[in-house]
Amino acid sequence: MRALTRWNNFGPLWGELQKFQGEMNRLFDYWGGNPGLLPQVVFPAVNVWEEGEHVVVEAELPGLALEDLELHVTGGNQLTLKGERKAGVPEKGMWHRQERTFGRFVRSLTLPFPVDAEKVEARLEHGVLTIRLAKHEAAKPRKITVKAE
Repeated sequence: MRALTRWNNFGPLWGELQKFQGEMNRLFDYWGGNPGLLPQVVFPAVNVWEEGEHVVVEAELPGLALEDLELHVTGGNQLTLKGERKAGVPEKGMWHRQERTFGRFVRSLTLPFPVDAEKVEARLEHGVLTIRLAKHEAAKPRKITVKAE
């Protein structure tokens, strides 16, 4: 008597479909899963570093007018940048590529230590905002005198 075996011709195709599904999932994860398939843009791009008794924040803000920018220090170590970058729309032309984002933005950063909100300097030059924030007294190291008995 002969055993019957089920013929499955879809095995290789099924493996290829699963591979395709995995690639598509990776693609959507990379693009943030948003329906327009546009990358998640964090604006403005910032650098943050410590320099002596200050933290320095540098933000790229090309095309932003000074009157369209607000800075806030809250909670001792939270810095918020708010603003609006207006679009430069061509009057007698049509877009072929538009990669720069425009519109309102809010970017909040947690600073590495508490800062003194009264000792903040900000300067916007050539599209780069530089903010110097002084450490709060509570964040500065203190020398402790050790007593012996």
